[in-house]
Formats: sequence, C-alpha cells, structure tokens
Amino acid sequence: MNRERLLSQLSAHTSPFDIAIIGGGATGLGAAVDAASRGHSVVLIEQSDFAKGTSSRSTKLVHGGVRYLKQGNVSLVLEALRERGLLVRNAPHLVHSLPFIIPSYHWWEGPFYGIGMKVYDTLAGQLGLQPSRILSRDEITDLLPTLETHGLEGGVIYHDGQFDDARLAIHLARTAVHHGAIVLNHTRATGLLKENGHIIGLQAECVESGRQFEIRARSVINATGVFVDTVRHMDDATSDPIVAPSQGVHLVLPRDFLPGDSAIMIPRTDDGRVLFAVPWHGRVILGTTDTPVHHATLEPRALPDEIAFLMQHAARYLTRDPHPSDVLSIYAGLRPLVAMKKGEATAALSRDHTILVADSGLITITGGKWTTYRRMAEDVIDHAEMLGGFGMRHCITPSLPIHGSATVLDPHDPLAVYGSDAADIRALAHQQPELAGQVHPRLALTCAEVIFHTRHEMARTVEDVLSRRSRSLLLDAQAAMSAAPRVAALMATELHWTPARTTHEIDHFQKLACGYILEG
Repeated sequence: MNRERLLSQLSAHTSPFDIAIIGGGATGLGAAVDAASRGHSVVLIEQSDFAKGTSSRSTKLVHGGVRYLKQGNVSLVLEALRERGLLVRNAPHLVHSLPFIIPSYHWWEGPFYGIGMKVYDTLAGQLGLQPSRILSRDEITDLLPTLETHGLEGGVIYHDGQFDDARLAIHLARTAVHHGAIVLNHTRATGLLKENGHIIGLQAECVESGRQFEIRARSVINATGVFVDTVRHMDDATSDPIVAPSQGVHLVLPRDFLPGDSAIMIPRTDDGRVLFAVPWHGRVILGTTDTPVHHATLEPRALPDEIAFLMQHAARYLTRDPHPSDVLSIYAGLRPLVAMKKGEATAALSRDHTILVADSGLITITGGKWTTYRRMAEDVIDHAEMLGGFGMRHCITPSLPIHGSATVLDPHDPLAVYGSDAADIRALAHQQPELAGQVHPRLALTCAEVIFHTRHEMARTVEDVLSRRSRSLLLDAQAAMSAAPRVAALMATELHWTPARTTHEIDHFQKLACGYILEG
C-alpha cells in the first residue's frame, strides 16, 4: 500500500468512479472493502490519517452490547453478536475471545446476571464464543486477585471479543487496495461537484502537497463519523444536525493493577454506563465515560470530572487505588450518536446506524459501532448501488478474510497483530540487524516496524506511527514522547524529509502527546 502509487492511479483515472467515500474510519474503510470486493471502482479520502478519530479511541472490544440487551434492544444485540462472530473468523490475527467477569456484591446479582448472560449466549448461536457460568467468590478471587473483596458474593464469567481498533483499520485499508480501491490518507474533501443540483463527485486536496483533485463519481458517501454534519452542510447549508457527539474517556494503567487474563465488567456505574477494566497489550484500559459535547474535534481532551469519575470507580473496585502518577496515558473519543429528541441523554441516544439520502444524492451514514462496521458497510453500498445505477452485486464480506488473516499465532508475540505480515517485519530485521532494536525500552515497537509502517502502511507522520500503526501513545505517552526523535529519524530517511520537516514532526507529536499525560 503505497501512497504515491495510489495518487498516481487517481490522477490517471479519467472516467467517473462508481463510488467515492469521504472518511477513513471504520465505516468508510468497511464501505471501501465492501464496494471494491463487489468489483466496483472505488476511491476513499481521509482528511487526516486512517482511524484518526473515533475509530482508534474505542474500549478495544468487539461485543454484542450487554447494556443493549438490558434496554430491550434485542435486534441490535443479535446483529452485533453475529458480526462479532464473523470478525473473529475473518480477522483472527486481530480479534480474539476474552473472558469478562461481572462481580456480584449483593446476593441477588449472581443469579440475575447469570440468567442475562445465558440469554446473551443463546442469541449468539453458532457464532458464540464460550458459554457463561456462575462463579463462586473463591473462583473470582483466583481469576481477579486485585478485585475488591469487601462484600463480594460471587459473580458471572462470560466471553466477548477484543481487538486492536486502529490496526484493524489499517488492515481494512490494505484489503480495500488489494481489491482495487484507491484509499488516501491526509487528503481532505474541499467541496462537492454538482450538475443540475445532483452530486457528481467531489473536490479534494492533498494535505501534504496542496495538490488539487476533481474526483467524479456516480455515488458519493459521507462516512465521516462525528463530522458528517460538516459534509452535509457542504451539500445543503440549511440541513439540520443529526449527530449529538458523546465523549468517552479511558485511562491506561500498568498491568499489575489487573494481572491475569480476565477483564472486569461493571454493569451499571453512577452515570448509568457499563464500566470495563480490560487487559490490552500488556496494560489495563479503564473506561468509559459518557459526556455530551457540543463541538467535535480531531483531538478531544478528557475533562477533569471524567478523570475523577474513572479514578473513583477504579478505587472502588480494585484493591490498589490508582494515583495520577500511575496513569500511563489518557485518551478521549467521540461517539457519533444519532440525535432523536432534544434534551435526551446521550446514554439513551441511538447506537444503531442511520443512512440518509439527500435530494442531491449525497448518502450519509453515521451511528453504529466498530462491531457492526461490516453490516453498516453492506447497507450503505446497497444504497449506493441503487442510487448510482451501476448495477447490484452480491456482497461477499461475510466470508472475506481481512488482510493479514492468519490463525497460527502466538497471542503473546508482539507482532501477532500483523498476522501474515509479521514474517516481512522479521525478514527486514534479519537483513538489517540494526533495525531489530526497540525505539524505547518501555515500548515493544522496533525500528523494523517503523520502516514497515512507512513503506507498506502509508504512515506519513510520527503521529501516524506512534499513535495508530503502533499503539505507543496510548500505552505509554511519556515513552512515546521520548521515542519520537528516533522514529522521526527513521521516517526521514524513508520519506526524504528535510531537517526542518523532521524537527517539525518531533515538535508536533510531543505537543500532541502532552494531552495524553495526566498531571499529578
């Protein structure tokens, strides 16, 4: 996946594309994979980097949504459980089963949650993971030695999916390119092309070079997540907003706060949300909050109340109370919730996806969640085919392996998330032994990986590498800041940066990373 080669393909493409997609997050990339694998000509542009926004800032779970079952939204749970099963099958290098424990601190909670999780198992059907069961107090303390035991009665264990969100996005991009799509990061939409009031394409600009493009397409899809209303206003300045963003914040703690292989799930916190403490890449992710926000940004920041909420709940359920100095990183993401009624709490807004078709033909898709990205993509491409008039074709993504798909993997291997690409990284380190070393002692990231990200995964900035190609910024923000000069030096050689550009990249990343550090 080479950006310069893809830009050349875009320049050489003279006829209209079947489908042009704005937005390189989960939904847009999923749509590109779906459309390209059906045989359509596809171009996708992303203003920043793939999964820069919401799609790299999740709780890292592929799940049916236990809370939606409690709300009675059985159809959403059924859809999500089916998609969870398909993802485990199609991307086994990135998605795996993880045990979750619901601790019970009242005598009635064990049977109550036990029944609920049996319903969850039943709804998953043949695509289920492992069956749930009720645990005794001693069994829970064996599995969760750092769980608060005062008043603990027992609990329930069930299984859901875990994944690396940004890595999945990159592998979706590579899957789309493999099937003939042109996908470009750091390329923004600057306007829409119209003829007799109907959209016939879009105007785009390469952020790096300033180069302008006119991209003609039979169908244009707005898949920009929390920013869909911005694109809708390009089409119609009078359109009403449809997204009410909600902010979710996560704290990242050292692994010794939650040793073992099980996660904790608290079904109801003080703000009515589910709380998770999840082992991930040798750390523990604690989240999430649910705070309405009025303005969507690419770099949302955690609010003091959100941080206090998570620290308070961590102290409530863990034997060791975390202090600000324990927090390795803090990150925030915005959910593109579909607004239904004014004044409605964000926890009650729709998690289902919504597709709107404007009078101009612009197709907007928003809402949903990572787990259901594939189904969202199938639905929106079905709409694009009907409206674009270029023929209906069968969707093959339910059984389509995602790039890198490999089943013989050591889950403890730091290169496991690359799947079959891991062999290329090892070969690079073998050919150039100086690349085998880590970029920082506290990070698993090697120099060979940085080179691979730059050559084959369209990493264009230090942030691309340290935040999304690897997850260094989320795992240890201070270490990522220290590693930035080494990463920049490696990328500078590959991308022929000037000394000024290299210095700019380091400074930009370090300023950005300061927002991921919790001050004591």
